[in-house]
Amino acid sequence: MSIFPFFNAIRNSLHWSAILFFLLLSLPKEITPNKEKTMDFKLFNTDKKSAARTGEITTDHGKIETPIFMPVGTLGSVKGVHQRELKEDINAEIILGNTYHLYLRPGLDILEQAGGLHRFNAWDRPILTDSGGFQVFSLAENRKLTEEGAMFRSHIDGSKHLFTPENVMEIQRTIGADIIMAFDECPSGTATYEYAKNSLGLTQRWLERCVKQFDSTQPKYGYSQTLFPIVQGCVYKDLRIKAAEHAASLNREGYAIGGLAVGEPTQDMYDMIEVVNDVLPKNKPRYLMGVGTPINILEAISRGVDMFDCVMPTRNGRNGMIFTSEGTINIKNKKWANDFSPLDPNGTSYVDSTYSKGYVRHLIHSGELLGGQICSIHNLAFYLWLVREARKHINEGTFADWKDIMVSKLSKRL
Repeated sequence: MSIFPFFNAIRNSLHWSAILFFLLLSLPKEITPNKEKTMDFKLFNTDKKSAARTGEITTDHGKIETPIFMPVGTLGSVKGVHQRELKEDINAEIILGNTYHLYLRPGLDILEQAGGLHRFNAWDRPILTDSGGFQVFSLAENRKLTEEGAMFRSHIDGSKHLFTPENVMEIQRTIGADIIMAFDECPSGTATYEYAKNSLGLTQRWLERCVKQFDSTQPKYGYSQTLFPIVQGCVYKDLRIKAAEHAASLNREGYAIGGLAVGEPTQDMYDMIEVVNDVLPKNKPRYLMGVGTPINILEAISRGVDMFDCVMPTRNGRNGMIFTSEGTINIKNKKWANDFSPLDPNGTSYVDSTYSKGYVRHLIHSGELLGGQICSIHNLAFYLWLVREARKHINEGTFADWKDIMVSKLSKRL
C-alpha cells in the first residue's frame, strides 16, 4: 500500500490551516473588543486622619498628579486664557471639553479634519470630555428622553439632534479626549425618590450600552482613550450604593461621581461622596464632576476624591470675584479703588505681582476684557495651588489639620 496519499492528506491539512490562520489575522479590528489597558493609576499615600490620598494618572498625553483640578474649556478653550498661560503659568495638567457644545460647534467634521481636539486647540496635555449628560439636565425644556437616548434642540439654531449612548461614544472618540464620560441623565438634586430611581435605571442601561460600544471600537488618532462610568442616584443612599456597585462591576479604569452640586444641600453632597467612595475601588481614580468652591474641593479631597472640575474660577473671575488663600475678594467693591498693592501677594501667577487691586477693579468696573482675563488666570492658578498644597500635606501626613485651617480662612470675605 502506498504511503503518498497519507502525506498528501497531511500537506493539504497544513495548507488549509495556514489559510485559516491568515484569514483570522486579516479580520477587521473593529469586531475585536478593545481590551488594551489605556490608562494607569498609581496610589501613593493616604492621610491617616481622613480618606484624602495622592496618586498619579498616566495617559498617552502625559501624567496627572492627584488630587487635581481641571480647568473647564467648554468650547475647546478655557475662556479668556491662552494655552501658554495654562501650561507655563497656571500649570494645568489636564483640561476639559464638552461633547454637546463641540458637537454643535465647530462640529465633528472640522475636528476630525484637524486630527482631534488636541491639534485643533494646540493643547498637548490630557483632555477629558463631558458626555453632554449635564446639558440633558440643564436644557430640560429643549429635550425629550426615551430609552433610545435624548432628543434635544440646539440652543444655537433650534435644530433637532439625538444623543444615544452609542453615538456619544463615537462623538467623543472623534473629539479625541484621553478620558471620556459615559452618557447619563443627571436628575435635579431635589428630585423625588421615584424619579431618581427611574432615572438611575435609565442611566445604568445607557452605561452598559456605552461600555459595549466603547469596547468594540478603537481610537482615531493613534493614542489610547479610556471610559469613566458616572455614578448617579441623587441624594438617596441606597440608589448611590446601587449605582456605585454597578459601575464598579464594569471594571473600568476610573469612575466619576455625577449629579451633585445641582441644588441639593451641601451636607447631602458630602454625605453622598462618602457613600459612593466606600463602594468604588480604592485603586482607581474618582472624579467629582462640576464641583466646586475651594472649600467644597478640600472637603471632597478629605473624603477620597482625586479629580475636580468647575467653571467657577473663570465664571466668577469674569465678574470680579477673586479667590485667595486668606479669603474671597469682590474686586468691584469701592474699598479696592485706591488699593495699589499687588492683586494677591501670596499668589503664584505673574498677574498677582504685576497688577494692583485698584487697577484690576478699574478694568472690571469699566467692562474691559483684560480685567476678567486677569481674574480668571489668578483664580485658576489659585485652584491649582490649592490642590498641590493639599497633595503636599497629604504626603507629609499633615493634611487634616491644614485643611481645617484653610477652610476657616477660605470662609472669609475680605
